[in-house]
Parts: sequence; C-alpha cells; structure tokens
Amino acid sequence: MATTTRVLAVLAAAAALTAPATASTAAPARTAACNGYVGLTFDDGPSGSTTKLLGALRQNGLRATMFNTGQNAAANPSLVRAQVTAGMWVANHSYTHPHLTRLSQAQIDSEISRTQQAVANAGGGTPKLFRPPYGETNATVKSVAARYGLTEIIWHVDSQDWNGASTDAIVQSVARLTSGQIILMHDWPANTLAAVPRIAQTLASRGLCAGTISPQTGRAVAP
Repeated sequence: MATTTRVLAVLAAAAALTAPATASTAAPARTAACNGYVGLTFDDGPSGSTTKLLGALRQNGLRATMFNTGQNAAANPSLVRAQVTAGMWVANHSYTHPHLTRLSQAQIDSEISRTQQAVANAGGGTPKLFRPPYGETNATVKSVAARYGLTEIIWHVDSQDWNGASTDAIVQSVARLTSGQIILMHDWPANTLAAVPRIAQTLASRGLCAGTISPQTGRAVAP
C-alpha cells in the first residue's frame, strides 16, 4: 500500500508540472479590440491598501501608473516590487508630498532626487514620470524634474476619490476619458478599490484599454 501511495504521489506531481496555467495565473484575455488607450494613475502609495488594489487590477486585466511618494517607497520596498511584478509602472510623486511651489529650488531637488533613489532602491527601476503633489507646478519645479530626466504628468480627469467621491462617481469619471487621456485616482480610498471591476467594464464597453504614459508626449499609449 505504501508503494502504491508513493507511485500515485509521483504521478500527481508530474501531472502538476505539465498542466497548463490556470485562469488565476494566466494573463487576462482581452475581451475587445483596443481602439484607444487611457492612463489609469494611482497616487500616494505604496500603502496598506496596495496589495488589494494590485489584486483587483490584475484580476480585471488592468495596468496602471503608480505615482509613489519616496517616503512610502522607502518604508515599503516589498510593495514597490509587488507593483512591478503585477505589471504596473512606478513613477515619482515627491518624497513627502509637500506643496512644491512653496519650496526653494534646493528643497524641490531633494524631494525629487530622494524619490528617484528610494524607488530604485526598492526595485521599482528609475522613474521617467513625475507628478507634483496637488498638481501644483511652476518653471522651477519643471526644470528640476527635467534635470532628472522626468516628464511632468498632471491629469485630464480628476476622479475626486481623494474628496470622498462615491464608487459610482469614480466610474462615471472614467467614462469621461477619451483616448490618450489620464485620470487621477489614489492608492488608498476604499471606493476606488470597489470601482476597479466597473472601471474595466466601462473601458471595454468603449473599446478603450489601460495603457502606459509616454514620456515623450505625456499621453496614454499602447504598452
């Protein structure tokens, strides 16, 4: 009996090695052709909400740009790596999320450069995109960002999730996007997490797919 049990175990292991990938590990199939691309962006991570957000995005076949703050990246390097593993793009959102236009050039430089280093140290690569906190920018902020090879990215649609927008309102914001445009969302609101499946459905119904953001044009393009 023991010999039979061992043989069955060996056969089961061999079958597992040769079995095709299950639906949970396979990449989600596209349900419709992409007639255009939009940029889904999530600010302020990584946080305690990041793991669930990444899971929801992956389950619904969505990719996004994660504008991380440097202090959060430094404190949660494993979550930065998880963002990359999940197929997301990691970008720079300053180190401490200050009002950059109220800072000196040296302080702005510190905010941007420390975030570049924190993201790289955490395994997120060297960011190519930068979003100033609150969307506040000026010539000095732009010039410092450019010095680090960063393209400044604001947004075309604000989901207002940071301001308590409902899940319905967030989905309606996504429905306003046109090809090439970018929407502002955040890593932490529960309503944003709840909206992810409907965001995927809304985009698919309009023939739009989640794309990457081009450092050359600042617009969403095919990954």
